Amino acid sequence: MLRSISLARIDLRGAVSAGGGIDRDLLPRAELDVEAALEKVRPICEDVHHRGTAALIEYAERFDGVRIDRTRVPAAALAKALEELDPAVRAALEESIRRARIVHREQRRTDSTVKVVPGGTVTERWVPVERVGLYVPGGNAVYPSSVVMNVVPAQEAGVGSLAVTSPPQAAPPNDWGRGLPHPAILAACALLGVDEVYAAGGAQAIAMFAYGTEECRPVQLVTGPGNIWVAAAKRLLKGRIGIDAEAGPTEIAILADDTADAAHVAADLISQAEHDTLAAAVLVTDSEALVQAVEAELTTQVAATKHQERISEALAGRQSGIVLVDDLAQGLAVVDAYGAEHLEIHTADAAAVAARVRNAGAIFVGTYAPVSLGDYCAGSNHVLPTGGCACHSSGLSVQSFLRGIHVVDYTRDALAEVAHHVVTLAEAEDLPAHGAALKARFDWKVPR
Repeated sequence: MLRSISLARIDLRGAVSAGGGIDRDLLPRAELDVEAALEKVRPICEDVHHRGTAALIEYAERFDGVRIDRTRVPAAALAKALEELDPAVRAALEESIRRARIVHREQRRTDSTVKVVPGGTVTERWVPVERVGLYVPGGNAVYPSSVVMNVVPAQEAGVGSLAVTSPPQAAPPNDWGRGLPHPAILAACALLGVDEVYAAGGAQAIAMFAYGTEECRPVQLVTGPGNIWVAAAKRLLKGRIGIDAEAGPTEIAILADDTADAAHVAADLISQAEHDTLAAAVLVTDSEALVQAVEAELTTQVAATKHQERISEALAGRQSGIVLVDDLAQGLAVVDAYGAEHLEIHTADAAAVAARVRNAGAIFVGTYAPVSLGDYCAGSNHVLPTGGCACHSSGLSVQSFLRGIHVVDYTRDALAEVAHHVVTLAEAEDLPAHGAALKARFDWKVPR
């Protein structure tokens, strides 16, 4: 007998909050106490800071259940992983890389020079980060696709030094890879020409990148998703290193009306719930008939999946649910308040509706653009903001690996023309030495 699947319901019909907006606290969301995790990862990060590789070796045995003698992956292991990679998987990864390069190559910035006044210019130079550490998770699932999504934009940005890390495997799917990252991850690195790879996971891997060890030089920026311990380490070490985001559990929100195909909606909710028991799956709709049809499909489809226990727990969690709204306008207000990592639009004229969305990590338009496409082969990036951060942050791109530097170039005459304004503002802010720096360049009779 099939176990019935039903999601918690939040009925917002007829509800309008002050200012006509939606209260984000009413919407489903996973509870993650990164602050509590922070105190648990602090001693781990400090230990790596002081003991380097020796600490990483101990944590591999403690947390990953495998004894290693070094963290750097030998070049021979990378070559062997690529040699033994299933040809179909290799072809799929190569196509994913090709499409990602097409999209990310177009994101490159070019330097621009603005003539402010005669003799005065400001140039904005775009300079890549010198060295980047890329984290690839290795928990419930294995993510060679995350290697692609992190490495391609970094390479297209012109980053000169890339290092990848992923947890060592205690029980690899081969007879030679114990203590190494998953062979699919190694193979993806080899395909992309990345030869600096480490067997380290969790908070200790972020500390390795931040502080450096005997085997790994420090980096300036760390990107890539991970669990709560990775997120906490990123928060702790932000400032010493740059970070892309504190990634939380994956999310899918679907905005649908009565034109949506219930089987497609259910399949897409399940696809993201498969990641983690904390994964969020949220349906926003004005159609009760669709709700009933989707729940019937969930019951049937979940029973047929490989990871049905994990999926069922995710769908039953407080982070998942169905939000009933009066109409499409209120539905758009809900998804904008939610700010989903992934937002699918299953409505009439889906492209026009998608154009009205303001807050989402990535938007997937219509029946034939499911999140799974974006996860692998759309050409877009799947490292996206979670936990509502799409309201203020973007996903990983070439821009994530670039720094804008302003170059100011003024002649004597151009400076003289504006010097009295600079002096006036400096004195208004009670910073007279600022003004004196200009006066020193002239017989202080600057033309006004």
